[in-house]
Amino acid sequence: MITNPFYKLAPFIQDYIYRNKWTELREVQVAACKVIFDTDDNLLLSSGTASGKTEAAFLPVLTELYEKSSASVGVLYISPLKALINDQFYRLDGLLEEAHISVHRWHGDVSQNDKNKLLKHPKGVLQITPESLEGMLMNKKSEIISLFWDLRYIIIDELHNFMGCDRGVQLLCIMERIQKLINIIPRRIGLSATLGDFKQAEKWLSSGTGKNVITPKISMKSQKIRLAVEHFWLAKEQEDDKNDDTDEKNKQYLEYIYKNTFAKRCIIFGNSRSEIEYIIATMKQIAKKNRTDDIYYIHHGNISATIREYTEKAMKTLDEPIVTGATVTLELGVDIGSLERIMQLDSPFTVSSFLQRIGRTGRRGTSSEMWFVCKEYEHNPDEILLKLINWNFIQCIAIIQLYIEERWIEPIDMQRLPYGILYHQTMSIMASLGETNPSYLAQTVLSLTPFKNISKEDYKLFLNYLVYIKHLELSERRSLLIGLEGEKLINSFKFYAVFKTYNEYSVKNESIEIGTIQVKFPKGERFALAGQTWEVIDIDDKNQIIFVKKIQGKSKNRWFGEGAIIHTKILKKMREVIEGEEEYKYLHPNAIKRLSEIRKLASNAKIINRTIVKLGVNEYCILSWLGTRALTTLCYCLEKKGLEVKKVVTIGVCVSTTKAEDEIMNILKEIKEEKIDKYALVNKHAEIGGKFNQYIPKELLQKQYIEDFLDIEDMQINLEL
Repeated sequence: MITNPFYKLAPFIQDYIYRNKWTELREVQVAACKVIFDTDDNLLLSSGTASGKTEAAFLPVLTELYEKSSASVGVLYISPLKALINDQFYRLDGLLEEAHISVHRWHGDVSQNDKNKLLKHPKGVLQITPESLEGMLMNKKSEIISLFWDLRYIIIDELHNFMGCDRGVQLLCIMERIQKLINIIPRRIGLSATLGDFKQAEKWLSSGTGKNVITPKISMKSQKIRLAVEHFWLAKEQEDDKNDDTDEKNKQYLEYIYKNTFAKRCIIFGNSRSEIEYIIATMKQIAKKNRTDDIYYIHHGNISATIREYTEKAMKTLDEPIVTGATVTLELGVDIGSLERIMQLDSPFTVSSFLQRIGRTGRRGTSSEMWFVCKEYEHNPDEILLKLINWNFIQCIAIIQLYIEERWIEPIDMQRLPYGILYHQTMSIMASLGETNPSYLAQTVLSLTPFKNISKEDYKLFLNYLVYIKHLELSERRSLLIGLEGEKLINSFKFYAVFKTYNEYSVKNESIEIGTIQVKFPKGERFALAGQTWEVIDIDDKNQIIFVKKIQGKSKNRWFGEGAIIHTKILKKMREVIEGEEEYKYLHPNAIKRLSEIRKLASNAKIINRTIVKLGVNEYCILSWLGTRALTTLCYCLEKKGLEVKKVVTIGVCVSTTKAEDEIMNILKEIKEEKIDKYALVNKHAEIGGKFNQYIPKELLQKQYIEDFLDIEDMQINLEL
């Protein structure tokens, strides 16, 4: 009996494997074939980057599509990024050409003509983002059934990118709505390289399907990792846009980045678009001064699609050195060829992000290599002790150690009360229905699995509020219609996306689109975008277009964004790093020296073994070493006990009180041990940020904040006294 899955694959796939000189199927591909061919379960594939997960999902699925062609779109591939869709499209197109299985893209950069072809003849594989699927459900409900009535599989790439966020809740709702329209429950396949909790991911993937999820155990081959961490002091940070690289220290920092990316194929990752724009512009300037080639590209969400795709193609096809500055947009699994090194500016926010970024290298049998460059601005002589420590530098070491020592990755917090998506899906469903009675709407919306914790009473309150703000209106028949204010919102393409967006101006050099910016610079002003400096020559306010010309020199730009949530385990590891004596082999000379200085500072001030540090008259700092959610919860508890919270710092909270130190300690003991009513904690309005918050009653937003952001258990367990 032949059990090798290779012989079950379609002939065109076997030919593809021979042509590409694969000697055997990888372990993850064998495991996926067994689940797809031998069961009816959903499948979760979690293995390292470049381990062959995408092929593992598609090879057996396309075999089934080849053996029994679908009468509609048979496979729905959902990706968080258009870039990932484009990458997979070209990879699949060549594979499927001779099998006569069509593959289609659907996103904002795809022509309407190509979309119409799919609508007329829905077949094969459709690659799409959640936002485009949302648009289909709202505007093409009558065509959804013909598009998907024979849908067999839904493949969700970069699964971890959807879990625990509004976009993931939206996607779960979309998949359930499609299931109900076509009266079929397609099998789901989730792909991810960075999952810390498989059970959590299995629960998310199976949501609304009633199907079991199989997660094959894939043995992780030991990948050699090369790491380097260096530290630099910079001149005091400037508030304006003046160049800050004239100081000798700043030059050393910038030259270090230049020299260690020179003549290499690498990505420079930063935590903000502003920083990446500045660094790439500086690298270009240094290259010009040194008379070396300009090999510098840039890739982030505000760059035009044309420039982003050009950068991706260059990285994938050029054999010579290429250096690309990027944010999260290149963190995910786009195939960008062989890279020699990742350069990371400061610490990534999470272990997951570290793992994704280092996974961009080592894809052709070479070592994965990542160099961290941590900067620190000169301190004012009167700074308090806690500001004299570079916590970002310590966090960088902690994140590395958590992965090296434990292979730990952050668990993903799941939302209980996603009111923002409740609004979004209510309006989306109303757009597709046109008119309906309130009870039918409530039944339709609340039957979606992500809203299982939302009560009928709260939904009634919510609907009444939408009527009050004219997003919905009641007809004479007491049925619901979309109101005037609601029409304005849902008729904009920006409605489809549930992540927060900002008012942006399109930037054009003559007729060529460069990208978008969030600040309207006046005529004559200079700013950075796409690694170049531009001067504003005209502004079209009506169409929100800024016309520019390219100039020499360097400038800055800024974008708005939200802060990161740090896990308590990272804070605990940071404490271990400062308290310990280990000499980490990946630290370079400046970093070794700075860690030694920080350890000495911490030891002299005795901040490791102390919970309370006196800062001044009636001023104390409580060193909790808690993550973002637990620390926020502690702040509310302290306020409830009569202490005034003045400032939250990386490792604790500064308070003002006339109480003595031993009294504060007694309060902390009470907080740690007593049963806490979380609804009695928050005595002023607080809410989790969200795109649609202004359309939700304040009392519901506060309930969401209490349920989904505060973490009493984490705070009480990890508050060490």
